[in-house]
Amino acid sequence: MKVLGVDIGGSAIKAAVVETSTGRLCSDRTSIPTPQPATPERIAACLESLVKDFSWAGKSLGCGLPAAVQNGIVRTAANIDRSWIGTRVENLFREAAGCPVNVLNDADAAGLAEMAFGEGRNQRGTILVITVGTGLGSALFRDGILVPNTELGHLILKGQDAETYASAAVKTRLNLSYEEWVPRLDAYLQRVEELFWPDLFIIGGGISTNFARIAPLLEVKTETRPARLVNDAGLVGAALAARSES
Repeated sequence: MKVLGVDIGGSAIKAAVVETSTGRLCSDRTSIPTPQPATPERIAACLESLVKDFSWAGKSLGCGLPAAVQNGIVRTAANIDRSWIGTRVENLFREAAGCPVNVLNDADAAGLAEMAFGEGRNQRGTILVITVGTGLGSALFRDGILVPNTELGHLILKGQDAETYASAAVKTRLNLSYEEWVPRLDAYLQRVEELFWPDLFIIGGGISTNFARIAPLLEVKTETRPARLVNDAGLVGAALAARSES
């Protein structure tokens, strides 16, 4: 089954048609800048444009959003405009796309993809997928079952919101070397470890392509691996979620 997957991030919106039985992209991946401010109306307009660009006439599409999404209602808005809070996002996006849209937290979407086709495949126990980008996203799985909307990037660390201390955006903004930045990420992982004692961390986001530079600097006890799907994970997982709901 082919589904259009859309990954809305704090800095970019990515989309591609996904073959959900394999997780492979069966179209070119499109990436456009996330509008600023990232209001519901402006994001919906981007979604409408993407649907037209792909000439999408499928029964549904999947969309990851950087927010906790509970029963179709947006509850948080860390890297998008705060006017999202309380929005019935599936109604808004259905009107823009002209078809049903399944919306879930973007890190949960990435986690679903990694569990189906990446490092989490056939893994049991407690697994945490941590997406490291504009923010810090988290997807928690127990024996393959997702516990949605964990939002662990907003734990308090060093007296501040963890993603303002340890995200990839902080590395870029402060022009930190890996030697300077990885201890921040490690401190975050150790804090999450103390709370959940996972069997495996999977590090996603674009930073995972440089995992060979990160791994030697980590001191966290939990086994830690780089994600396989990298920046495609969010849109692949969004497509998977839409398939399961159709």
